[in-house]
Amino acid sequence: MDSLVSLKTDDGIGVITINNPPVNALSQGVRQQLSACLAQAQADPAAQAIVITCQGKTFVAGADLKEFDQPLMEPHLPDVLNAIENSQKPVIAALHGSVLGGGLELALACHLRIADEHTVLGLPEVSLGLIPGAGGTQRLVRLCGALVAVDVVIAGQRLTAAQAQAVGLVDHCVTTDLQSAAIEHAMRFLLTEPFWRRTRDRLIPAHDATEFNAKVAGVMKRLAGQQAPQAALEAINAALTESFDDGMALERSLFIGRRQSAQAKALRHLFFAERALAGRTRKLAVNGQAHAIQKVAVIGSGTMGAGIAICVANAGFAVRLIDVQEAALQRGVKNIDDYYRDALLKGRMDEHACQERRALILPSTSMDAVADADLVIEAVFEDIEVKRAVFRQLDTLCKPEAILATNTSYLDVEAIADCTRRPQQVLGMHFFSPAPVMKLLEVVRTTQTDRSVLAAVLTLAQRLGKVAVTVGVCDGFVGNRLLAAREREAMFLLEEGASIEAVDRVMRGFGFPIGPFELRDMAGVDVAWRNRQGRLLELSEREQRCDWVDKLYAAGRHGQKTGLGFYCYAPGSRQAVPDSWLAQLLEQHRQQWNIAPRSISDQEIEERCLFAMINEAAWLLDNDIVEHPADIDLVWVHGYGFPRYKGGLTYYADQTGLGYVAKALKRYNPESGRALSAFMTQRKTFHAY
Repeated sequence: MDSLVSLKTDDGIGVITINNPPVNALSQGVRQQLSACLAQAQADPAAQAIVITCQGKTFVAGADLKEFDQPLMEPHLPDVLNAIENSQKPVIAALHGSVLGGGLELALACHLRIADEHTVLGLPEVSLGLIPGAGGTQRLVRLCGALVAVDVVIAGQRLTAAQAQAVGLVDHCVTTDLQSAAIEHAMRFLLTEPFWRRTRDRLIPAHDATEFNAKVAGVMKRLAGQQAPQAALEAINAALTESFDDGMALERSLFIGRRQSAQAKALRHLFFAERALAGRTRKLAVNGQAHAIQKVAVIGSGTMGAGIAICVANAGFAVRLIDVQEAALQRGVKNIDDYYRDALLKGRMDEHACQERRALILPSTSMDAVADADLVIEAVFEDIEVKRAVFRQLDTLCKPEAILATNTSYLDVEAIADCTRRPQQVLGMHFFSPAPVMKLLEVVRTTQTDRSVLAAVLTLAQRLGKVAVTVGVCDGFVGNRLLAAREREAMFLLEEGASIEAVDRVMRGFGFPIGPFELRDMAGVDVAWRNRQGRLLELSEREQRCDWVDKLYAAGRHGQKTGLGFYCYAPGSRQAVPDSWLAQLLEQHRQQWNIAPRSISDQEIEERCLFAMINEAAWLLDNDIVEHPADIDLVWVHGYGFPRYKGGLTYYADQTGLGYVAKALKRYNPESGRALSAFMTQRKTFHAY
C-alpha cells in the first residue's frame, strides 16, 4: 500500500502527516495508516505530544465518497477518532484549507486545534443526504453548543477560522508557518496543561430553548422535503439529553441508515456529476489552448447586463459596461451601486471588497470602449435582429482575437454568429437571473465555435463561480426547452379540467420552490407572449388553441410586475392569490371547443408535467444538444429549482423507470413520447450504473 500517512518525531513532538491528494480524503488506507502512526507515536517515549497535519492545499476535506457504495470497511472512522481522543499524549490538529466532514470530526477528536487564518470549517454531510457519523454532532455540541450545531450541522454553514475561534471550535488562529506554530503550541500545551480534557468530557454550553426551537424551525422550513436534516436534529437532541456513548451510538445508527438512502444516492450522483463537469473543463482548457481572458465588456445595462458586470467584477476582472442610452446606463449603474451597498449592509462583503470590486466596473456610452476587450458579452433586448445588428458592429470594433458572446435565452446563436466575419469566435453565454446569485451558466456552442474559444469561456465561468454546462443550439437550449415542455403540458392540463392552483400545488409538492404558473407570473407573461409570437407558426394546432398567454397579455396582465397575471397580487406583495377571471376564461375556452372538463388526479398532473420533460431530455441527447445526461440534471438543479435530493431530471427518470415513463406518456397522449421511444431503442436508462 502506498504511504498515505507518515510519522516523524523531532524535539519531543511526533508529527503525523496525511498525504492523500487532492483533498486528503479519509479513505480506508488513510484510516489504517493514521491508526498505525498514532499507535507508533503512543509507543515512542521520545514523542511527548502529537501533531496531525496534512500536505497540499488542504487539511482533510471529507470522506472518500467512492467508498459509500461499498460495504463499510475497517477500521471505522469513529474507532480511529476515539483512539485519538483517548490518547495518553496530547494530540494537536494543524488545520488549513478546507476542514470539512470527516476532517472536522478528526479535528474535534483532537485536544487542541490550531488553524491557519484562511481555513474554512464545516460539516456538509446533510447536503449529501447524510449526517456526521464519527462524532461530529456529539462533539460539536459539547465544544460549541446547540445553536452552533444547528447552524453547522443542519444548515450547513461553513465557518472561517476567525468565526470558528469565536465560537470555541478553534483554539488559536495563526498567520505564520502553521506546522511550526502547531509544534510550538504543543510544547506550550505540555507545560501548561498537565491534564487535558477530552472533548467528550466537556460540559455542554447553556442555550435558550426558545431561541433553539426558533432556529430549528427556520432551518427546517428552508430544507423541506429533505430527510437528513431531521436525522441530524435527532442526533443533536441526543447530544443534549443522552450520555456521550449513547449519543454516539444513535448518531452512528442514523448515519448508517442514511448512507444507502435514496436521497443520499441521488445527492452523490450530483456530487460526482459536478466533479466530472469540472474535470472536463480542466481537460478542455489544457488541450484546447484556451485564450487568456483579462478584460471583459458587457453591452446593455439592464437587469441582466448590470448583473453580468457584477459577476465579472466579483471575480476580479475589469469590465466595461456599455449602453448607448445615457439614461439606461445610469439606471444600470444605480443598480450596481445598490447591489454593493446592500452587500456591505448585510455583511456579505467588507467595505474594502465592495470598493475594490465596484471600481472594476467602468460605464461608457461609447461602443468604441470594446476595443481592448478579450471577451464581449451582449445583453440587449431579446430580439434576433437587434442582436445581429449589435454583433455586426462588434465585429468591426473589436480586436481580431476577441470572443463575442450573446446572453440570449432561446434565440438561434448560429444566426447571430453568421452575421460576423468570425463565427468561430462566437458562442452563447446564457446567464440566469439574478446573475450574481444564480450559479448556472449555459454555454452555447455553435457548429463553428472554436475549441479554444469554448475552453476560454468555460475557464472564465469557473472563475466566476458558475456551474457552466456546454449545450448545443436549439430553441431554448436545455433549460428553457424543458421548461417549455412542462409549461405546454401544464396548459393542456388546464384545458382538460385541472386548475391553475392544483398544477402549481402538485409541482411544489414534488419539490420545486414554485409552480409553473407562479413562475410564469414571476418571469413575466409579456416575456412568454413575445417568445410565443416568435414561434407561432411552429406551434401545433393544440398549442395555438391554448392561447391564454395571448389573452393575458392583451388584458395587460403581465404577471407580478403589473399585479395581475395567472394570479393577482396585492401592491408590493409576491403572494399569488387565485383569480376568478382566469377560471372564467378557462371555462369559456372549454365551452368554445366543446371540451368537457374532467377530474384530474395529482398523480396525473405530476407525471404529465415531468414525463413531458423526460421525453424532451431524450430528444436533446439523441440530437447531441448535450453530451452527458447528468448535464441536464445540473441545468435543472442549479437553474430551475429541481429538488437536489431527487438527483435531477434524468436521474429521477431512471429511478422511475424509462419503460414506465414511455407507457405513461402513450397512455396520456398516444402522440407523445416519440423521442423517448426512439432513445430507448439504443439505451434503456439515461445513466449506466
